[in-house]
Amino acid sequence: MKKLFTLFSAIAIAVVLNAQTTAAPEVISVKETEFNFGTIPQGKPVYHFFEIINTGKDPMVISNVQTSCGCTTPEWSKEPIAPGGTSKVRVGYNAAGEGHFDKTITIMYNQNLSKQVKITGTVWKAPVGSAPENSSISLLKQKNN
Repeated sequence: MKKLFTLFSAIAIAVVLNAQTTAAPEVISVKETEFNFGTIPQGKPVYHFFEIINTGKDPMVISNVQTSCGCTTPEWSKEPIAPGGTSKVRVGYNAAGEGHFDKTITIMYNQNLSKQVKITGTVWKAPVGSAPENSSISLLKQKNN
């Protein structure tokens, strides 16, 4: 009984390892997998284009692009990308929240494959008015009253 169990276990492991080694080759290349916006003002949307290259032998279609939150919006072409051809995924970040951000974007292609890219940066809180408050003016107003 132990020999039979060992034999079936070995066969199962061999099948799993073979399936992993014969997986479809990756047919997408991204020129950069991460982009840092640096420091951006709050309330000012920013955008970046990730360039996608079809490194396969057949046309490739980006079926969907998902983001890790609603503050990040992707746009992409639904047209097939020819072998050796390129396309761009435009990623926008709305910069509504103050502080550091680190967002993941998942590019899904050929129906069941995916590639992840990331955007990062820091949002600084913009002044309430069009210009920062001048404390000297407040001091003059107090002296004149």
